[in-house]
Amino acid sequence: MTTAENPPLTAPRGPGKYALLFIFITVTLNMIGFGVIMPVMPKLIMDVTGEDLANAAQWGGYLSLVYALMQFIMMPIIGGLSDRFGRRPVLLLSMAAYSLDFLIMAIAPAIGIILVARVLAGAFAATFSTANAYIADISPPEKRAANFGLVGAAFGLGFIIGPGIGGLLGDQFGPRAPFYFVAALGAVNLVFGFFALPETLAKENRRPFEWKRANAFGSFKQFAKYPIMLPIAGVLFLSQLARWTYPSVWSYFAEEKFAWTPGLIGASLMFVGFMSAVVQGGLSRIIIPRLGERATAILAVCLTAVAYVGFASANAGWMIYAIIAVSALGDLGQPALQGIMSRTMPADAQGELQGAIGAVTSVSMILGPPLMTQIFAAFSSPGEPFLIGDMTLLPEGAPFYFPGAPFAFSAVLEVFALIMLFVAFRRIVRPRESAPGA
Repeated sequence: MTTAENPPLTAPRGPGKYALLFIFITVTLNMIGFGVIMPVMPKLIMDVTGEDLANAAQWGGYLSLVYALMQFIMMPIIGGLSDRFGRRPVLLLSMAAYSLDFLIMAIAPAIGIILVARVLAGAFAATFSTANAYIADISPPEKRAANFGLVGAAFGLGFIIGPGIGGLLGDQFGPRAPFYFVAALGAVNLVFGFFALPETLAKENRRPFEWKRANAFGSFKQFAKYPIMLPIAGVLFLSQLARWTYPSVWSYFAEEKFAWTPGLIGASLMFVGFMSAVVQGGLSRIIIPRLGERATAILAVCLTAVAYVGFASANAGWMIYAIIAVSALGDLGQPALQGIMSRTMPADAQGELQGAIGAVTSVSMILGPPLMTQIFAAFSSPGEPFLIGDMTLLPEGAPFYFPGAPFAFSAVLEVFALIMLFVAFRRIVRPRESAPGA
């Protein structure tokens, strides 16, 4: 019998504000770690390899590739482990690995050591789903959405803070200093979590770990069930692939084209994060209802394409900030497209939809960084061949010097995304329209 004194065993616990604070700090630190390396990674790679900026960009692409691959592989595995062993050990182990990863990169004497560190980082950074599961465990239904919003705020806050820390410490103390700083923050948060984070998943609610369920490729099957969504999935993929230009080559491009220091690069990335937060957190609530989802999506893709052309052709550093403001309006596209997809899909397929969208983003993360950094390297060193695997695309090197080439390529991707968007809108009808006799 269930009473107020004897609650059901499956009821979520309420461990208090410190557990939620640990989750907030953990998500913020994960994004700080993602952003902190961007201003200083070019100099760190050049420091350990002794190579020039173009070759450093190629190495940066490989590092991003292994990070993304590990996230793609480990995301369902980490989720399954948290369902088997509980949220607390997975989250604490993730924070310990996070701190160790940044310490390894801080002291790394060779690029191979940094590569191993990024493998470790990717494997244990795939814990956002565990953080969300923890929040679901401890939050009553009426507060769950607000607490999920707290995670979203931590995500944005971390990306704003990270580049600033990386640029400031990199300018003052060298490219390794930000890594020591973040490693120390991670260690302090691990100690805090050890004392503040109780387990919330009751043993009777745990399930056995099954390898057949820990498979990221299964998410793509959801689009096959609803073929009408394939064009919009294509739009999301092309837009996400183009968007990886920012974390992949921004630092290399800014240093090559404008001779920016890590501090200036960090400041520009902070402005990117700030403008994105303004658009997604404020303007989206005004613009999307007024224009409608379809018009907003079209406008966003067009503005993003224009912004990429602007970045590619900018010849003065001050122009970048004006273009960032235009580019930020392109962030309206993601929520608009997700709204269209959500309304088109049946109510019992919403979870599958979000999983499939996540899989599309993961694949773009795998392909985008190495592709963009290879393009940058080719057009920043016109005397060297442009290689993808064993295939030589430009046997005699790039025909001209053009470090903005990755942004120009992203603009082309957005043009194709716009064409596919119109194809999607021709195919998508509202549920009531698709069943006249219903």
